Amino acid sequence: MNVPDHLRFLDSHEWIDPSDTDAASMGISDHAQAELTDVVYLELPEVGRTVTKGEAFAVIESVKAANDIYAPVSGEVVEVNEALAEAPEPINEDPYGGGWMVKIKIFDPSELDGLMNAESYREHIS
Repeated sequence: MNVPDHLRFLDSHEWIDPSDTDAASMGISDHAQAELTDVVYLELPEVGRTVTKGEAFAVIESVKAANDIYAPVSGEVVEVNEALAEAPEPINEDPYGGGWMVKIKIFDPSELDGLMNAESYREHIS
């Protein structure tokens, strides 16, 4: 499984890139997309929505199941990957690149400290 070292993870398999707290990209992990198999639908929040850490704020559906997507941190959704609504394939093909789902302006960067680093996440999924 691909687990980039610079990302942080929730135990529910969402990732966030902490390098830009004004517009931190997030999505689901390579492990999560492999478990879901083919993603067929994605319901993302509106730009401007405020989310709370741990809140379900999006839904992803695959040929196997529908699952909630949880906010890894509290913040404001500042950008949504609109292309995924029409064609969600990048979630399976490139979950850390073209498969990013939203960008969040992080309200409290210290919330990142409560997330798993890549090493901890690798242990979590093994």
